Amino acid sequence: MEQVVAGAVSFREDVFPKHRELFAKLVGGQRPEALFITCSDSRIDPCLVTQTRPGDLFIIRNAGNIVPPHTRHAGGVTASIEYAVSVLDIRHVIVCGHTHCGALHGALMPESIASLTHVREWLEHARAAVEIVRARKGHAGPEHIRDVIEQNVLVQLQHLRTHPVVAAGIAAGRLELHGWVYEIETGDVHCWDESSERFHSLAERYRTLLADETVKAG
Repeated sequence: MEQVVAGAVSFREDVFPKHRELFAKLVGGQRPEALFITCSDSRIDPCLVTQTRPGDLFIIRNAGNIVPPHTRHAGGVTASIEYAVSVLDIRHVIVCGHTHCGALHGALMPESIASLTHVREWLEHARAAVEIVRARKGHAGPEHIRDVIEQNVLVQLQHLRTHPVVAAGIAAGRLELHGWVYEIETGDVHCWDESSERFHSLAERYRTLLADETVKAG
C-alpha cells in the first residue's frame, strides 16, 4: 500500500503539473477514440501498451475480458458498452486478451476454481472458447491455453455483436470491432484478421493504417 500512496503523491506533485493543460481540457468532457475491453489482470496496462493519454481510451476491465451476451438484465459491462457507443460515439471496440491468463486457465481447468462460486459462474461466458478448442483438438488441456485465450477473444466479439447498439453501429458502418491478444513475455500484440481468419502481428494487421500515419507524420 505504501507504493500506491507514494505513487499518488508523486502524480499530484510531479506528473500532474506537467500535463495541467491536458487535464484542464478533459474537464470539459471526453472524446475517446476506442473502447478497450481487457482483463483485470494487474500485468496489463492498456494505456501503457497502446501508449495513449488520459481521455484516449474508454476502458472496461473484468476477469477474462468477457462481454456477456446482451440480455434485458442491466449489468455493468452492458451499460458501459451502451454509453460508449451511444453517447461517446466510439468508433472502435477492442477486445484484448493476454497470455498467461488465470481466468481462462480456470475456464479450461474448472476443478482449479471449484470453491470460487462467482468466478465459476462468470467464466461460463467463456465456456464456448474451451468447447471450440476441445472440438478441434480432441481434448482441451493446459497445453491448449493459448488456443483458448485466442478463441475467447473471438467468442467475446460474437457476444458484442448481440448488443443492439453495437449491431446497429456495425450495420451503419460507423463501428469496427478488433480482437487482440497481448503477450506479457514479449510485449507483442497479435490481432485477428477476418479476411484470413488468423491472428497476425499488429504491424502486419494494421499495415495500411500505420503507413497512412507515417505519411501524415512526414
